[in-house]
Amino acid sequence: MRAVVQRVQAAWVEVRGQRVAEIGEGLAALVGVAQGDDDRAASAVASKIANLRVFADPAGKMSRSLRDTGGQLLLVPQFTLIGDVREGNRPDFHRAAGREEARRLLALLAAETEELGVPVRQGVFGAMMRVVTDGVGPVTILIDSERQF
Repeated sequence: MRAVVQRVQAAWVEVRGQRVAEIGEGLAALVGVAQGDDDRAASAVASKIANLRVFADPAGKMSRSLRDTGGQLLLVPQFTLIGDVREGNRPDFHRAAGREEARRLLALLAAETEELGVPVRQGVFGAMMRVVTDGVGPVTILIDSERQF
């Protein structure tokens, strides 16, 4: 499971011109699920996102997490993160998880993040979405459940 996580002042998702999910200060996470990902991967990414220390403390040091700040998470399904371009310029998506398994693991990721005390809003699985982020910093972090980076 891979995630691109950005610290934001606000973020939202639109589908067919309608805003379907929105957050204030927090993190926007684009998440892709790969074949072989399991419940353990979803749990690991949920914990990493909820506890990621990318928010400033009173001294200005990045030492606070969503759990510390009361921030929110905008979770956006994005299978293209699993795309592989090592062998050319057209992404190969053969490693992406199947639709139902990806949907299940993203739901588990959202539920486990909420269990950690972080409010979660979600994009629409399988929809063509417009994702708008008002990034701060910018602070953008890559997370991989297999620790490939």
